[in-house]
Amino acid sequence: MINAPGVRRLGKQLLLIFLCSVLSVTAFAESPNSVIEEAASLLDDAVRGRRNELAEDKDALYALIDEILLPRFDRKYAAQRVLARHWKTASSEERERFINAFYNQLMRQYAEAVLEFDLDRMEVLPYRGDDTKKRTTVKTTMRLDNGTKVPVSYAVVKRDAGWLMYDVAIEGISFGRNFREELNIEIQAKGLSGVIERLEASESESEGAAE
Repeated sequence: MINAPGVRRLGKQLLLIFLCSVLSVTAFAESPNSVIEEAASLLDDAVRGRRNELAEDKDALYALIDEILLPRFDRKYAAQRVLARHWKTASSEERERFINAFYNQLMRQYAEAVLEFDLDRMEVLPYRGDDTKKRTTVKTTMRLDNGTKVPVSYAVVKRDAGWLMYDVAIEGISFGRNFREELNIEIQAKGLSGVIERLEASESESEGAAE
């Protein structure tokens, strides 16, 4: 199950691949699979030989992820799907603040998992979807320490800049759906503005602790 310790650690690693899934896309990749394959390889190259350095310097770790992620991850679409019906009633300012706060929370919450990523444990399965559609799924497996292979699916959307990631599911459990359910309860209790303020405050506390 997704709550098992090994799968929880795997989940953090995979969300970082999800966040860094289109590291060098300047035109449409030949297939959605090639985006994930390239992303995993580039992610591995980015931290190789720097794991200890990045573990000690959180600002450098955040900067590495932010540099390769920000222009290429579909933050707006991911945030819109997480907010669901609340997106329609949110003001333009609330939408922009939520996009930024949600993105920053994801990056900081899962950044350290990039240091544990092992490319040799990942297998991208042959693509069986329809890449002529706007949205599709790339299927992979990740091998745990005990040899168990965990199914992982990456949801991608086609944009002018190429294929962009917006969700990842482990054993059929979607990170986006989990966030949506958690935040929906919180939004009902304190309102969207309260949730945004909490996310922004959490970011400020994280930055203060790193100084």
